[in-house]
Amino acid sequence: MSRIGRKPIVIPAGVEVTIDGTNVTVKGPKGTLNSNIHPLMTVKVENGEILVTRPNDDKQARSLHGLTRSLLNNMVEGVVNGYQKQLEIQGVGYRAAKQGKDLVMNLGYSHQVIVPEVDGITIEVPDANHINIIGIDKQRVGQFAAEVREKRPPEPYKGKGIRYVGEYVIRKEGKAGKGAK
Repeated sequence: MSRIGRKPIVIPAGVEVTIDGTNVTVKGPKGTLNSNIHPLMTVKVENGEILVTRPNDDKQARSLHGLTRSLLNNMVEGVVNGYQKQLEIQGVGYRAAKQGKDLVMNLGYSHQVIVPEVDGITIEVPDANHINIIGIDKQRVGQFAAEVREKRPPEPYKGKGIRYVGEYVIRKEGKAGKGAK
């Protein structure tokens, strides 16, 4: 049995879970999330808990069991607490600012890089070198953060660029000087 798949998901107070066939809707204080689950999986709400069961021990059913439970847990967690990714910008002259609903970044290019805010995602810029991406859908927050980071990923020689807070960038030594042996 899947250890993760067997765990029940406790539904916190203020969260409403609706199951309609393969469609699961989770409503909470921060918003509403919908998801389609695989038809092999069975999802039930009993005694304030979400239970995910599988029909048999086929390889596909075993694979989907823990995945389905994790996705549903992420939905419940998202509507209660939300998710946040923090990015930091390193480099001389590199900075970010918020103009209206757009994230405007100076990243060493001849032009400014402008990233518009999308539905369900909030961008905060606490200072010129930090960006917070906040939302209730874990996958969308992570994807948007990856797209912002992609505008100037950290380079290995000086470490300049956009990185996640706490990310370690492996540094390279660079060329040996003239006459060095």
